[in-house]
Amino acid sequence: MRTLIIANWKCNPINQKEAERLFNSVKDGLKNIKNTEVVICPPFLYISNLKSRISNLKLGGQDCFWEKSGAFTGGISPNQLFDIGCQYVILGHSERRIHFGETDEIINKKIKAAISAKLKPIFCIGETLKEKESGGTQDILKSQIEKGLFGISEEEIKNITIAYEPVWAIGTGNSCSLDETQKAILFIREIISKLYPNIIIDNLRVLYGGSVNSENVGSYFNNSGVNGFLVGGASLKSQEFIKIVEIIDQAKL
Repeated sequence: MRTLIIANWKCNPINQKEAERLFNSVKDGLKNIKNTEVVICPPFLYISNLKSRISNLKLGGQDCFWEKSGAFTGGISPNQLFDIGCQYVILGHSERRIHFGETDEIINKKIKAAISAKLKPIFCIGETLKEKESGGTQDILKSQIEKGLFGISEEEIKNITIAYEPVWAIGTGNSCSLDETQKAILFIREIISKLYPNIIIDNLRVLYGGSVNSENVGSYFNNSGVNGFLVGGASLKSQEFIKIVEIIDQAKL
């Protein structure tokens, strides 16, 4: 199973020229990567243009709607993402939950729609600082997993990647400790194994995201049981992101 690193550009860069510059720099810097799958998730309107530049990288969407088409102003369907070259889509990111009011039920509908459109969902889960401090981390993760994966078959779960992103660590510089991350990753695998007793749980990719950088990524990879990373802010700095991928790629040798 190849390590997976996702670059989530969020609502950046501010124009197409900068998006092309960033993408080309990352692409050129990762020409010799052999053991790591790298996916770039730019804003929707840049995807089509960047598709022609794809070689060693893959493309993903940052979100999608749950219908194929219709009267849904502003919506982007998973089928449209697949048609313009995306293989992955990020779903359930905490920023979608917080700023756009997405519920577990909405995320579940999106996951099902993405799978139907032959996209591979990156299903994000994670607790807030308040939930963490009250000792509710495991309850939150269990609830988000069970509701988000409701109705997903054992065959379908094989194409889903779980991304553990503690909300309090995203973009704050306060990364989750190795011990906390390892406990969360083990708990996630435990819950999935109970929901899908017939799958090989070691084949399920679980990522970590939350203030990941080139200084801490090696420790996370070697000590917390993750299969890759969902990288936010650091993915907007081409040399930093390249360094992150190189560290993990070399660790796989």
